[in-house]
Amino acid sequence: MQRGSQFIGESGAFLDAVERASRAAMLNRPVLVIGERGTGKELIAERLHRLSSRWDGPLITLNCAALPETLIEAELFGHEAGAFTGATRARQGRFEEADGGTLFLDELATLSSAAQERLLRAVEYGEITRIGSSRAIKVDVRIVAATNEHLPELVDQGRFRADLLDRLSFEVVTLPPLRVREGDVMVLADFFGRRMAAELDWSDWPGFGAMATDAMKRHSWPGNVRELRNVVERAVYRWDDPERPVDHIVFDPFESPWKPQPSKRKASAGASPCDEVIDAALEDSQVRAAVGQTVNFDDVDDLRSAVDAHEKRILQAALARHRYNQRQTAKALGLSYDQLRHCLKKHDLLG
Repeated sequence: MQRGSQFIGESGAFLDAVERASRAAMLNRPVLVIGERGTGKELIAERLHRLSSRWDGPLITLNCAALPETLIEAELFGHEAGAFTGATRARQGRFEEADGGTLFLDELATLSSAAQERLLRAVEYGEITRIGSSRAIKVDVRIVAATNEHLPELVDQGRFRADLLDRLSFEVVTLPPLRVREGDVMVLADFFGRRMAAELDWSDWPGFGAMATDAMKRHSWPGNVRELRNVVERAVYRWDDPERPVDHIVFDPFESPWKPQPSKRKASAGASPCDEVIDAALEDSQVRAAVGQTVNFDDVDDLRSAVDAHEKRILQAALARHRYNQRQTAKALGLSYDQLRHCLKKHDLLG
């Protein structure tokens, strides 16, 4: 977690989320931070710690997705010597390291059911037991947990404990994605641009040109602030004339006329993301009703064009049904967000 990180933004949705976190900071209660990748969940966790009465205690971070299931419990709760193969000496877990402070659990939804059960006991009774030991250890730890998953849905699916969710959800801070933070894209872009220009020893910051500004405003930023920072810093670094406004933006650093192409075997084995739209959409009765009568098979004389036209109508019907919310549309069609964007671009539906 980066120390001294700053909150940059002025949109109401963003400021409301920060204010909610600030109000919850002084209470010694668990907090869940929900948001897409790159929205600043780690920064909120740090704010919760720094504004709390535990500010001078440790802030310990664990990415629950970074460790295999066999090690996550030992990492959280510690272990005694000989508890398992390779445990040559006793070791404290993150709970003991965070005693008197805050434990930030990132990617909470990836915890195994066994780890969830042990975590529930730690939250409920304030004590943990090292693996290989029968002695309970009292710990004074505040839990802040983050995820990009909808935890109530995981509870319904049996993938997350309902009682653990009840204990952790005293307060839930949901961070807005960058695409809904009105006006914040250029505020952040200017901040990251100025910082990169200073790193490159530019004498002044010329700002962004009209083309770059328009491109950034139109982009959907699936990677949120983290993606924006990379895009801006790359644009400034590649710009050869510090006297003129930066006016060339590359969103995809892998884009190149010489990039590796998929092998013929792979290309034939798997269909294009757009080819999956029809089958997925026709499982939805409302979309099927909207497009089911639009094809006259007797008039088809160009199969590819007919399929493309049918696919476009499916996309249009699905978008309309979900009020043009692209993430909900992607989920309804069984596609990832990026796959849906690819299909919309193919059919010129992004405008």
